[in-house]
Amino acid sequence: MENRAFDTHKLGVGYGFESHPKRAVEMPPTWALLVALGFMVGAMCFWLYIALNLLAPTPRAPHRSEKQYTTILPDGSRSEPQPLPCWLDKWAAEKEVAKKEAAKQPVSKVVMPPQMPIEEPELFMSVVVPAYNEEERLEGMLEEAVDFLESEYGSAHAGEKGAADKKGWEVLVVSDGSKDATVDKALEFAKEHQLSQHPIAKPGPWSKKGSANPPHSTHIPHGSIRVITLEENRGKGGAVTHGMRHARGQYIVFADADGASRFGDLGKMVEGCKKIEDKQGRGVAIGSRAHLVGSEAVVKRSKLRNFLMHSFHILLRIMTPPATARIKDTQCGFKLFSRPTLPYIIPYMHSEGWIFDVEMLMLAESADIAMIEVAIGWKEVMGSKLNVVWDSIGMAWGLALLRACWLLGIYKRD
Repeated sequence: MENRAFDTHKLGVGYGFESHPKRAVEMPPTWALLVALGFMVGAMCFWLYIALNLLAPTPRAPHRSEKQYTTILPDGSRSEPQPLPCWLDKWAAEKEVAKKEAAKQPVSKVVMPPQMPIEEPELFMSVVVPAYNEEERLEGMLEEAVDFLESEYGSAHAGEKGAADKKGWEVLVVSDGSKDATVDKALEFAKEHQLSQHPIAKPGPWSKKGSANPPHSTHIPHGSIRVITLEENRGKGGAVTHGMRHARGQYIVFADADGASRFGDLGKMVEGCKKIEDKQGRGVAIGSRAHLVGSEAVVKRSKLRNFLMHSFHILLRIMTPPATARIKDTQCGFKLFSRPTLPYIIPYMHSEGWIFDVEMLMLAESADIAMIEVAIGWKEVMGSKLNVVWDSIGMAWGLALLRACWLLGIYKRD
C-alpha cells in the first residue's frame, strides 16, 4: 500500500522534500564573524562594568552624632557628647589643598597623598572594639584589655604628643547600632573601674575557671574608655574603619568584643610590627590562629564550619594578590597597624561586612607595606553573630566583587 503521507507530487513543485534548496548556503566571511564576536564580547564587558558599578558597595558618610563620643567624667557622671578628634578630616583637607597647588603648578613636583604625613600621635596604643549587641560578653573582654594596657603602657594619660615612649592608651568601643545595653555596659564598666580603687573584676574567656584567687581587676584613669554610638548597623568592617578614623595612638589594634583573642599577646604583635616597619614606620601585624589547626578548639567545630573555612582559604589564595594570598589567617579579629600605615588604608576602604579584613590587607600590599603574622592565643566563645552558611556565601561574593572592582579600576586611590 502506498504511503500517501510522503506523496507530494500532486501538490506540485516546491512542497515537501523538493522544497530543499538546491545550492549550498554561503557563510559570512571569517572577518565578519570575528567582528560580530568582538561586538558581543565588548557589549558583555560594558554591561558587566555597569553592573559592578551598581553593585559595588559605597560606605555612607558618618552622621554628626557618630563623630562624637561619650565617656565617664572624674565625678562618675556621663559626659555630654563630645567631638571626636579625627586625623582623617585633617589629612583629607590637606590633600585637597595639595591638589589645588598641583593644579596651579602642573610643572612643579607637589607631594600628594597618601605620601603626606599623618598628624603625630597623642598616645601609644589605641584599641578599637566593634560591638553589636555585646552586653553579655563586652565587660569580660574589657577587663582583660585594660589590665594589660594599664600594666604595659602606664596611665592612659601618660603619653605626650610626639613622644617616643611606650606610654598612654585609649579604648574606643564602637557600638554598631546595638539594640541591647552594649553602650550602658561599656560606660558602667568604665565608671566602676574609674571610681573604685579595687573594682569588682569581670571574668572573661581567659579568666582561670575554678581558681581560688579571684580575677585581678584594674583601676583606670577617667576618660580612658570612649564609647561611640553608630545610629544604624554598618557591619563589623564599617565599625572598625570608623573607629580607626578617630584613633590617637602610635599603634592601633582592633579586637573582637567577645575576647576570644588573648589580649596579653598584644605585646608580641607590637614587637612583630616593629621588626618589619619601613623607613616611614609603616607595618601591619596580623594575629594568627593558623598554629591552632588540628587543636581541640578547631576540631570541636562542626564539619560544615571547618569545610567552609578551608574552602574560603582556597578561594582567598586564588583571588587575592600574592602577599595577601600567603597569609594563613586573614579573618582573625586581632590586627595591629602602625600609625603611618593608616593613610594608605583607611581612606580607601569600601567593604563594611566580614570581608573587610581582606580589603585592608590588599590595600597594604598595594602600597608595599610589609605584613607579618604573629601566633596568638585564641578560644572559641559562645554567642557568635556569624551565620556559618549565609555569611560564608556572602564573604565569597564580597571577595569576588571586591577583587573585580579593584582590578577594573572602579575602586582606586585618588
